[in-house]
Amino acid sequence: MAEIRGFGLLRHLRSTPTEHVIHQRGDRVVHSGTGCSFWFRPLTAALSEVPVDDRELPVLFHGRTGDFQKVAVQATVTYRFADPALVAGRVDFAIDSRTGRWRAAPLDQVAHLLTETAQQHAADLLVTIPMADALGRGIAAIRDRLRTGLVGDERLRDTGVVVLDVRVVSVRPDPDIEKALQTPARELIQEEADRATYERRAHAVERERTISENELQSKIELAAREENLVAQHGANERRRAAEEAAAARIAAEAEAERAGLAARAAAERTGLAATAEADRIRLTGSAEADAEAARLAVLAELDHWTQLMLALREVAEQLPSIGTLHVTPDLLTTALARLTAATGDGAER
Repeated sequence: MAEIRGFGLLRHLRSTPTEHVIHQRGDRVVHSGTGCSFWFRPLTAALSEVPVDDRELPVLFHGRTGDFQKVAVQATVTYRFADPALVAGRVDFAIDSRTGRWRAAPLDQVAHLLTETAQQHAADLLVTIPMADALGRGIAAIRDRLRTGLVGDERLRDTGVVVLDVRVVSVRPDPDIEKALQTPARELIQEEADRATYERRAHAVERERTISENELQSKIELAAREENLVAQHGANERRRAAEEAAAARIAAEAEAERAGLAARAAAERTGLAATAEADRIRLTGSAEADAEAARLAVLAELDHWTQLMLALREVAEQLPSIGTLHVTPDLLTTALARLTAATGDGAER
């Protein structure tokens, strides 16, 4: 947009490099070009400002396919004003001499022209193809058709508008149709997702089964090892019991042998002691017998009174202690008679 400043009855305009300014006084062009800077009188000046930079115009329009289905085409048209003087003569780009703003809406007019022209070319193509082709391969076909139609359009060329490029963003049907068309693909995707889920679950189940089998196999191996351990423990206990029994038997046999040896030794000692005792008794008896025989032999050689005195002494030795002794004639007579008889018997022997 040009910058305009007022200085009394005169004003000064300064434009940018992307704006083409045309200054007319009557039917004569006083100034024309980009980046202009000049003085003018507002009462006699007619000013036009045409942008010369590349412009992007979003285009949205509807069409009908060959199978009578509505589709919406969204595109972007890149254009520029190649001949500003021609454009200024065909479209109202006049600006206010005080503010520098356009008096009308020239860009909207140009956008309307481009949109209708693009829609016409796209509609001519869409009626020849079904909706499936329009949605599938229609973007490239519509883009080529719009580019060719807009670049070669005579009205645009006569207006001084040059189309540089056309980009088709999307071709979409009505929401209901689009949803119906998306359903098979969604179902297919859902089936693939379900299949992946089922395969994942099956894989998980298979892994769980493998883990369970491994755990069961481990339990079986542990049970077998435990059985072997119990059997080995029992064998060890039996062997230990057998060894202890054998050791006890050997100890008992050794004890019995020691007891037998001790008994035999004791018997031998007892026999020896008995033999010695018998020999002692026999020797003692023999000695006593010999002593008695010798005493008797000695007594036999003594006279009668000596033997009587010895007999009295022996009787006295055999008698108990006597405190008082009363001797009567009868008792003395009887004792003497017995002593005499005993002495006589000894003499006879």
